[in-house]
Amino acid sequence: MAGYFIRRFLLIIPTFIGITLAVFVITHFVPGGPVERQIMRYRMAAMTEGGASGGLGASVSLPADAIEEIRRFYGFDKPVHIRYLQWLGNVVRLDLGNSYIYQEPVWDVIKSRFPVSITLGLTGFILSYLICVPLGVLKAIRHRSRFDFISSFLVFLGYSVPGWALGTALLVLFGGGSFWSVFPLGGFRPSDWEYLTVTQKIAGQLEHMFLPVLCYMVGSFATLTILTKNSLLENLGQDYVRTAFAKGLDERRVIFVHALRNSLIPIATGLGHVFSLILAGSFLIERVFNIDGMGYLGYTSILQRDYPVALGILVIGSLLMLVGNILSDMIYAVVDPRIRFK
Repeated sequence: MAGYFIRRFLLIIPTFIGITLAVFVITHFVPGGPVERQIMRYRMAAMTEGGASGGLGASVSLPADAIEEIRRFYGFDKPVHIRYLQWLGNVVRLDLGNSYIYQEPVWDVIKSRFPVSITLGLTGFILSYLICVPLGVLKAIRHRSRFDFISSFLVFLGYSVPGWALGTALLVLFGGGSFWSVFPLGGFRPSDWEYLTVTQKIAGQLEHMFLPVLCYMVGSFATLTILTKNSLLENLGQDYVRTAFAKGLDERRVIFVHALRNSLIPIATGLGHVFSLILAGSFLIERVFNIDGMGYLGYTSILQRDYPVALGILVIGSLLMLVGNILSDMIYAVVDPRIRFK
């Protein structure tokens, strides 16, 4: 089995190259890149100056050597395969380049968003397991009861509503709109964070995080809850459970010690993706709640053609996802002795 995981880790290299190469080529040929945007800025400036002086600023065009200098500044004077190899070499040296917009190293731009993503992602991840697993167990015990049908309706109703749409509705209801003013309209922390006491910081942080975390969690509620329920129902029908009941064991012990333990095996594999929580988030949810996290940073970097930042987020996200998949298989093999990878 060790050979299997060694091969999986080695496969990270070609998979990573394939992912980054595809995105890099797309960014090279997509219109409206940094070169075009810079040329447009110069032309707009010429139009403004020409309009103020009564000249024909709109007819001013940049010389060919000036355009070539702009292309050289952004590195677009080289063929795409040369640019990719240079970029990949810098990534190997842990150099993600400099942001076109922020004029800072990409790592510094991304690093400033880590606390937001980790806090929201880890909180949503933990709460999802703490709520959905017991709810799935209770639904399995009360299978086909009124509670099972009502909870299934509510769970799938929440799953069908996009997180950003739910966030908008919650802000209208509880953010001081036409109804109640219970939660702040947005932001990750209170604006006067530096002047608050420890207790006030905790209360303010929880107040700002409640609605966004709820919107992050709503998408995973149905999957995790139904997975727990179906897995437990399957194990309750196994021979070893019937044998335990035949021996006269207590119902709670049979369900929560024997059946539930085996039912958590497929759920435990999701723990391997805990590393990807560093990039957890949705740019739509973050935009609704005015949270400057990783999702919104990636979205704005694409819109502004800040390719170094977009590619930097892609590098971190793809590596974390690839490693998380392997870690999930490792956890699966540990918790279930029947699994043997070859």
